[in-house]
Amino acid sequence: MRPIRVLLADDQQLVRSGFSLILSVETDLEVVGEAANGAEAVQLARDLRPDIVLMDVQMPVMDGIEATTHIVQAGLSKVIILTTFERDDYVFAGLSAGASGFLLKNADADHLIEAVRTVAGGYALLAPEVTRRVIAQMTGGARATAVPDGPSGHQLTGIPDAAEAVGDDGRLDSLTPREREVLGLVGRGMSNAEIAKALFLGEATVKTHLSNVFSKLHLRDRVQAVVLAYESGLILAGENGSPPGD
Repeated sequence: MRPIRVLLADDQQLVRSGFSLILSVETDLEVVGEAANGAEAVQLARDLRPDIVLMDVQMPVMDGIEATTHIVQAGLSKVIILTTFERDDYVFAGLSAGASGFLLKNADADHLIEAVRTVAGGYALLAPEVTRRVIAQMTGGARATAVPDGPSGHQLTGIPDAAEAVGDDGRLDSLTPREREVLGLVGRGMSNAEIAKALFLGEATVKTHLSNVFSKLHLRDRVQAVVLAYESGLILAGENGSPPGD
């Protein structure tokens, strides 16, 4: 299989060099280009068609949010935005721009590599710290209560029974009860394999349910699914609970 092709976009040469060094030692990853600003990132994405763009936000000429919008709308690549814990506005602007993942700039090498592989594999990625900020913002500033780590080691937030979701605004009416359960577990950050285990289903069946959810709700990826799960009231911050079937 060909390696995952990565474009780096950051106005700091040392940051780009560091990321390039980390990624290039992996046999399944290849850094194909570097951009010092958002405009260069868009042009290189057109020319090189990378699988992933690692995108800084604060850059000259064109910032990372605008560059992400251009890249995603043109279908040139998936984008992982590099953010910081304090800047919620970057997270929400990045979601609107179509980013498939968010990674803290101080993440270690293993998390950087995992993030690229995760998004390239078709999954959305939100760092646990970023996820908690997203949840808090979407629930009017309430602090999300963490429950024990899931199988991947990511902290999960509480989920009520899918049939008892509070604040459902009608957007989920087209889903079957099982599809609502799957969406709720996606909102908790669980992978297809983890969902399959929680619901005692085959992974292929989970993929089918998730495909139906995306199609019915016109969702692009798992990031949008997470957002919708919270916005629709399917998942509540601060409420502990177990996955359906536990």
